[in-house]
Amino acid sequence: MTIRKAEPKDLQIVFKITHTTISEIYPRYYPSGAVKFFLDYHSKDAVAKDISDGKVFICYAPDGTAAGTATLCGNEIQRLYVLPEYQGMGFGGALVEFAEQELFKTVDEVIVEASLPAKGLYKKRGYTETEYLNMEAENGDFLCWDKMSKHR
Repeated sequence: MTIRKAEPKDLQIVFKITHTTISEIYPRYYPSGAVKFFLDYHSKDAVAKDISDGKVFICYAPDGTAAGTATLCGNEIQRLYVLPEYQGMGFGGALVEFAEQELFKTVDEVIVEASLPAKGLYKKRGYTETEYLNMEAENGDFLCWDKMSKHR
């Protein structure tokens, strides 16, 4: 697998990975209002801005198919998604390891706000919960997640 920085021409790829993963995985963990929040939060405009700012990376399977994406911002790993058909194959771990290597070049602590489906991935990699967060979403539904961190 290879990881490279996304370019503006990759907008549709990153958007598809993000929205497909949210649409197929998150309904198993969250009510519809929370899923809609995630989809709206990761809009094409938000993804395009992060790509133009040089913050987005794409992970490719050996056959050249885009399998996952991650956004690095300051000392945070954001928008880390792996397409459902590639989950459980090491792509998420590879993206986290790549992100850590990049971020630990300049910071001593990496932060992630982990969704329920992603929390186990980060726990396996040595992240610890620092804060429990929640908010009310559409339809009176709630969105719950953990802020987690790992030190160099």
